[in-house]
Amino acid sequence: MSLNYIRNFCEGCVKPPTVVGQFHTLFFGSVRMFFLGVLGFAVYGNEALHFSCDPDKREINLFCYNQFRPITPQVFWALQLVIVLVPGATFHLYAACKSITEECILQKPIYAVIYIVSILLRISLETISFWLQIHLFGFQVKPLYLCDAGALGKNLTIIKCMVPEHLEKTIFLIAMYTFAAITMVLCVAEVFEITFKRLCFLIKQ
Repeated sequence: MSLNYIRNFCEGCVKPPTVVGQFHTLFFGSVRMFFLGVLGFAVYGNEALHFSCDPDKREINLFCYNQFRPITPQVFWALQLVIVLVPGATFHLYAACKSITEECILQKPIYAVIYIVSILLRISLETISFWLQIHLFGFQVKPLYLCDAGALGKNLTIIKCMVPEHLEKTIFLIAMYTFAAITMVLCVAEVFEITFKRLCFLIKQ
């Protein structure tokens, strides 16, 4: 029985009940995660080591970098991907336990509603993450960062810090915004598709 649950769960994860959902899985699971995992590490991996201030001292660089990056983009985006995956993963787990198929979702309103609710939760989480990303990182990484280092000593107030590879980071930020926007559009399209399929099923009856 447990093997059947695992098989149904895997099938549910690989083949969502909508065409848009299948494309979303491919886009989200492959392109977005690959982009973050490979290019994200290349762009942000050594940022802390190359972040330098004037005067260039280790404690000042570390203090200002922590001020500049309260949370690193890689950690934020990794958390974002995991959190956004939760509603869909929960539905697929529920579907695996109940042996719910695509036909069941179209035939039974309760399953269609649960599936749509999981999509709406994804949209909500993506929207919140999108807003947080704007609040934390903005849309552009500037080459200079003005650090308030007054807490380190009376002789230090506002000092200048150099942000490495600021242009690459700006491009990467825009790419991540674009991926988030595409994901939200796909989620909205998936709601329309499952609703349309449900209506078509009702009309055929």
